[in-house]
Order: sequence, then structure tokens, then C-alpha cells
Amino acid sequence: MRHATDADHVIAISTIVSRQRSMRSAAMIGALWGLGHTLTVMLVGGAIILFTITIPPRVGLAMEFAVGVMLVLLGFLNLTGLNLWIRDNVAPGSPIHGHTHAHGDYAHSHVHGHEQGAHGHKEEQTPQAWLDRKLGGIGLYQVVRPLVVGIVHGLAGSAAVALLVLTAIDDPKWGMLYLFLFGVGTVAGMMLITAAIAAPFAYSMGRFPRFNAYLRVASGLLSLGFGLFLIYYIGYVDGLFGANPKWSPQ
Repeated sequence: MRHATDADHVIAISTIVSRQRSMRSAAMIGALWGLGHTLTVMLVGGAIILFTITIPPRVGLAMEFAVGVMLVLLGFLNLTGLNLWIRDNVAPGSPIHGHTHAHGDYAHSHVHGHEQGAHGHKEEQTPQAWLDRKLGGIGLYQVVRPLVVGIVHGLAGSAAVALLVLTAIDDPKWGMLYLFLFGVGTVAGMMLITAAIAAPFAYSMGRFPRFNAYLRVASGLLSLGFGLFLIYYIGYVDGLFGANPKWSPQ
């Protein structure tokens, strides 16, 4: 759970939940992030434990470099609003578009228009069942994005976790159990953190829209700035682009 509080994790997730209207949706995003992180840690870390694979310094730095690139991308998407465009898939100037909307307490998404007869279904027709009602406010893009971000973060930290296991546990079976419990703790920690981060965004979205906009810009700038810092530090200080790369898994 402490691992979930690492700076790059918190910054990345803040850009993702900055437009969430509820803490429940934010907690779901945190769980998806933790799931993606756990999948990579189990695969890469498990390979290191079971087959004693050695990661070359340049490969290890490249995995961490990917986190910096991802933070820059998340910050850019947040600042420009492209994440909303991707999520909603709005075609400028077209009356037919798609976005998440609700019928009473039923939320889902499909291509439709707002002219008479262009909606796509009657108000009472809701063929998608429990899953769509629960996740309809998140959308496919909102589901895939934290999962991918978690996978990238897990790629960067999996070697360090595996090395920690190797120094403490000799039996590979117990080592794999350690990785699994580590993943469970990461999922729980990210659910709590994302819910806490989403609280001011969700509270201010309807009551203080200007302040909410400032929060979103701040999260985007923080992600962009920290990502650029990681790119510079890993690329030139640690020597990813140099002749003698220096890598210490953390």
C-alpha cells in the first residue's frame, strides 16, 4: 500500500481522476490501475524469480523512461482536453456523436443525435445490463487508460520488487505469493488514494467550476513537468542515451 503513494503513481492517477464526478468511479479507476500494475509485476517479476533473469541496465532504464513519457502524454492530454475528445468520440460539426449519458439512474454510451428520431433507442430501452449501469459513467476509454498506465508503472517497478523478493525469500513459490500479496496491497492502496484525490475534483465540479478547472490544469502541469524531469534524469543523468548507463532498481 505504501508503494501506491510513490510520487509518479500519485501524479499519474491525479490526471486520470481529475474529471471524475464521483469517488466511487475514481476508486474503480484506482483498482484498474492496480490490476494493470499487478499483472506486469507478476509477469516480469515472476520471470526474474523463477528463471533468475538478469535485466541489463539499459533495458531497466528504458522501462523507467517509459513512465516519464507516459506522464508527459497524460499531462498533455489533460491540458489540451484531448482525453475528453477521445472518450466522447465527438465528430466536430456532426449531429451524430457518442457520449456517456443517463436515463434516470441508468448510464451508458452509444452513437446518437439530439434531433427527433436520432437518439438511437427509446428512453425505456436499456438492453445493457448490470455491468453497463455500473461502469457506464466510466466508459471504455476510462477503463483502458488506467489499466495501461498501471501496466507501464508495473513494468518500471517489477525488477526492483523481484530483487527485493530474491534477497528475502529463497523458495520461488513463496516469492510468487509475495508478488501476489504485493499486488493486492497496491490495488487497495490505489483505490484509497484515487478516492482521496478525486474528492476535491468531484466536490468542486458542480459547486466551483472555475476552481475545478484550476485543479485540472494544475494536475496536468504537474504530470507534464514531472514527466519531463524523469525523461531528462533517466536519459542523461542515469545515462540511458549515453555509453555507460547506470541503473539502480528502486
